[in-house]
Amino acid sequence: MPVTTPDTDTATADGLDLTFEPLYHVVLLNDDDHSYGYVVYMLKELFAYPEAKGFDLAYDVDKHGQAVVWTGTHEDAKLKQDQIHAYGPDPTISRCQGSMTAILEPAE
Repeated sequence: MPVTTPDTDTATADGLDLTFEPLYHVVLLNDDDHSYGYVVYMLKELFAYPEAKGFDLAYDVDKHGQAVVWTGTHEDAKLKQDQIHAYGPDPTISRCQGSMTAILEPAE
């Protein structure tokens, strides 16, 4: 029977204790200062996503205001968030002053 704690989930299977870290979503937020091309290329470089998946996610960000672009452990999700924040401005939009914004949310 699973036992849940705030930091980990533990399950017993065949006499072994398995510990699972909670997962977090990296959520990319929409803004008017980054182009579809920027989002597609950034997702390709940072996540190795094919262009079609990058375009689908860029569309979701544009249409819904945000999109989950990655899910993993808190440590890994924080690294992906930092990579997005460090990616830099969109060179095709003159008013763009910096990177896109991403937030972390617990995956449930």
